[in-house]
Amino acid sequence: MIYAIGDIQGCYEPFQCLLKQIDFNIDRDQLWLAGDLVNRGPQSLETLRFCVAHKDNIVAVQGNHDLHLLATAFDPERKPKRKDTLAPILEAKDKDLLLNWLLRNPLLHIDHAQEALMVHAGIAPSWDINQAQVYAREVEQVLQSPDQRLAYFQAMYGNEPNEWNDQLTGPTRWRTITNFFTRMRLCDKNQGLDLSYKGALDNMPEHRFPWYETPNRKPVAYDIYFGHWAALEGKTSLPKTIALDHGCVWGNRLSAFCLDNQEWFHCDC
Repeated sequence: MIYAIGDIQGCYEPFQCLLKQIDFNIDRDQLWLAGDLVNRGPQSLETLRFCVAHKDNIVAVQGNHDLHLLATAFDPERKPKRKDTLAPILEAKDKDLLLNWLLRNPLLHIDHAQEALMVHAGIAPSWDINQAQVYAREVEQVLQSPDQRLAYFQAMYGNEPNEWNDQLTGPTRWRTITNFFTRMRLCDKNQGLDLSYKGALDNMPEHRFPWYETPNRKPVAYDIYFGHWAALEGKTSLPKTIALDHGCVWGNRLSAFCLDNQEWFHCDC
């Protein structure tokens, strides 16, 4: 069985509760984790250690908090933010093992047999599935390159440019790709990012659209599993677009969706 799980963010005990609820079995089950494994919650170290110990059963994509952890670890000038809960990882004896596993995680996971894909925030409205895969691989290759990795992390933070242009190059291009994959919620009518809003749909700014409802969005035939947007509470207007983040770290619940039987499982924090 395949279970897709939303943002854990260091909420290790609810994660273990959810695994008991789905009767997770390493001999038969696979977990799809939609990124943001760490940060804000109290047990990011334990969460990462579990993932590494069960790496053969886990597919995890990069979330913005995961990338922030990596930037903090690999950029000597980057300091943790006030609300970060990353210190236990950065001080752990097995830090290198954990970070190297995290570093290898993709931005986009595609399963052609399931006709499904998973990403942390979404697929840019201007991209089809083939373009999304190409752009994801670009950034993944940079993360694997010791010669480019630091430049990537130093340029990763920022909201501009907010529109996709295939003529972008270097760190600016990498940042823009990363923002679409890991930070996107709303877009404007020109398919540009609005990264200022994190709330629910009924209060979103005028002339803005959830990324999956943006006008003239390129079709993606596969089911899309994504996290990042806790305010959606798991609800979207499209049956093939499944929101996994139910806001566990904010006092709500951690959820899993079974791809095989389309059943939801929830564990209240």
